[in-house]
Amino acid sequence: MNKITFDIDQNESVEFFILEQTKLNGQTYLLVTDSEEDEAECLILREVGETVEDSTYEIVEDDNELEALQKVFETLLEDVIIE
Repeated sequence: MNKITFDIDQNESVEFFILEQTKLNGQTYLLVTDSEEDEAECLILREVGETVEDSTYEIVEDDNELEALQKVFETLLEDVIIE
């Protein structure tokens, strides 16, 4: 599983494991988790900006968007249930 580091601010960063990536309507989304355990918490992140060196992501919070992406990621990861 690939690991990625997100800089929250200049002094703080957090690491996530990337479970899957997809594009939907021209937007890039990542399904990430902070643990490799079976019952781990997941987040869906939307790419909101990209430079040569870095990309910027935000947490998807819209319920309709989350529901649609949840179905896409469950299809891509056949053995995973996202709640």
